Amino acid sequence: MTMHSLCAPAIAAAAILAGAVPVSAQPCPAPLDGARRLVLVTADGMNATAARMELFERTAEDPAWRALAPPEPALIGKAGMGWSHFFRHLGRRGEPIKVDGDKRAPAGIYTIGRSFGTVPSRRPGHLHVTTDTICVDDPRSPAYNTITSRKLVGPAVHAENMSRALPMYRRGLVVNYPTDAKARAGSCIFIHVWRSPTVGTAGCVSLPEPRVEALQDFAADGAVLAILPRAALDRLGGCLPDAATAQRRH
Repeated sequence: MTMHSLCAPAIAAAAILAGAVPVSAQPCPAPLDGARRLVLVTADGMNATAARMELFERTAEDPAWRALAPPEPALIGKAGMGWSHFFRHLGRRGEPIKVDGDKRAPAGIYTIGRSFGTVPSRRPGHLHVTTDTICVDDPRSPAYNTITSRKLVGPAVHAENMSRALPMYRRGLVVNYPTDAKARAGSCIFIHVWRSPTVGTAGCVSLPEPRVEALQDFAADGAVLAILPRAALDRLGGCLPDAATAQRRH
């Protein structure tokens, strides 16, 4: 039951409102290039826990992102966010880099993977979390940054028992987060139910449970997640809305 992914227990960015014409001198990051659905999570700064989530869609005929609904509240890491090891080239001097255990969400762009939860679901590929389901956050293990079974990796490997993380893992989505154990680049990144509207996560994105359930439907046919500070929205040219546009939206 091992699966590569992956908050603590794994998307291309951002958005141009309907009617705007994307202009980019460089190709957009691979997770974003060709994506049709986007979940954009932004915060006021790298150390902010409160964030906003926006949903966007586009078609092959019209490459401009179309906003589907007003922004909604979300939470990220208790310490804010840090640039993912894999997107550190977007960072600026003084901005933190994500490492395992720092309580920061990984700023960057990723595809959204399968749905999961302690609540059963008939969604194709859904991972039903049981008492044996763990997410390995031990960089010494070959199973680092995977969801697997405790009996497959043994008792010595450090991992999160996902069935105990209630209510957070009643419903969730895996973020397909790259793996680099040597860099301790982060592991087990999810979108999941928030503990409360004021308590940040260990590195994931959290939302009210009804919104997580709706997001499971939204991402069922493929979607990309972008986690970014609003000041960085113009760092990828036409792939993202510029900071002035974002400020008007918020």
